[in-house]
Amino acid sequence: MFDLTLAQARAALRSKQISARELTAAYLDAIEALNPTLNAYITVTADRALTQADAADAALARGEHGPLTGIPLAIKDLFCTEGVRTTAGSNILSNFIPPYESTVSANLLRDGAVFLGKANLDEFAMGSSNMTSAYGAVTNPWSQPGGNARLVPGGSSGGSASAVAARMALGATATDTGGSIRQPASFCGVAGIKPTYGRCSRWGVVAFASSLDQAGPIARTVEDCAILLGSMAGHDPKDSTSADIGVPDFAAACARGVRGLRIGVPREYRMDGTPPEIEAMWQRGLGWLRSEGAEIVDVSLPHTKYGLATYYIVAPAEASSNLARYDGVRFGLRENGADLTELYEATRATGFGAEVKRRIMIGTYVLSAGYYDAYYLKAQKVRALILRDFTRAFHDVDALVTPSTPSAAFAQGEKMDDPIKMYLNDVFTVPANMAGVPGMSVPAALDNAGLPLGLQVIGRPFDEETVFAVSAALERAAGFTALPPMRAGAAA
Repeated sequence: MFDLTLAQARAALRSKQISARELTAAYLDAIEALNPTLNAYITVTADRALTQADAADAALARGEHGPLTGIPLAIKDLFCTEGVRTTAGSNILSNFIPPYESTVSANLLRDGAVFLGKANLDEFAMGSSNMTSAYGAVTNPWSQPGGNARLVPGGSSGGSASAVAARMALGATATDTGGSIRQPASFCGVAGIKPTYGRCSRWGVVAFASSLDQAGPIARTVEDCAILLGSMAGHDPKDSTSADIGVPDFAAACARGVRGLRIGVPREYRMDGTPPEIEAMWQRGLGWLRSEGAEIVDVSLPHTKYGLATYYIVAPAEASSNLARYDGVRFGLRENGADLTELYEATRATGFGAEVKRRIMIGTYVLSAGYYDAYYLKAQKVRALILRDFTRAFHDVDALVTPSTPSAAFAQGEKMDDPIKMYLNDVFTVPANMAGVPGMSVPAALDNAGLPLGLQVIGRPFDEETVFAVSAALERAAGFTALPPMRAGAAA
């Protein structure tokens, strides 16, 4: 049963080859067996999932079904779920049970999905390793042959990626602020897309950096991601940044092919110190597209070299503002204090982890009266230049192809003592967030240690269809069928 993709499972459900309850129970059994090792879920909602599966079976028996009827999914614990604890990976929200459903998760429920539970993440989505969660680190199901070191799954959506890669969910919701879908997808050997900013509603998603956060799916295949995004996306009047644009048939775009497309290769993404195997994978990927009839074109994105520095001014500034609401007064953790100031200080000191505190302090600093012009205002000007670079490049090409990450997954704790090294994990992904354009990671190769590597496809705003077309072509050519060692031989 675990060898089925989401698209195949959907077909099997509709043809009555399997039942939604059987499928859900199998995934719940996998969670029970593997989650103690991987820690991909913070909360498992087994009873609720089986009830939803029974409702899906009843609908299928009546000949009724939505796009996702009976499909078991993991929900990143950043999406508010009515009546189910939502922590954002933080101790400060350890007791928060939302009285409402996020728009994205509501859309999935509307289309018949089954929710297995809430996936672990870096605290408030701040991290590239999933080591900062208050509920413990997530482990990547991949490991080096003969090695004992536990590997990170990437972050912040590491729980979502680990769950999908380990066959503990058929797909998962995720969010991407600076690479938090694409980087863990690459590290875990699965597919993931950050859609255009505004494609999916942010209403009911716990905010990190409001001008950058965007929801998207992680799944095993490009087509599975397309199916999920078709349900997740859509205009939402409750979100002022939600785009009033129709949702196309993303899954159909996967079969388009790339003949006649112009694929850009940004010269600035060729960086000193890039491992030879990542450069070799990149060249193979471009060769695959060329052989399918695409034209490969060199392009320049001169300001993307400032993307990472700009991101680590803009994102912490917005985080500083967004996280001011967690004060112990209205909801969440509350510590005692002799007066209001002490209550604030004690609550935030206890509730927030080290990385969240670091980013709040950076953000507060760059927004302060003496430094606002020098840092935040200048960063916003550079951000406009980054967007202009992408806009100019897309006058000449239909999509860009780059590596997803500068390395394969690394060991837990390996970079934790150096925040700068950790931040550099997002060097290839951040520019797409700064420009608000869609980007997707596709598993394309294994490195010399047997760990997955991904290729990234970046597209024009609201042209996810071309991103899916190019990504599907890369997926077909790569023929990536490798499984994590813990799941190899157990897929059936």
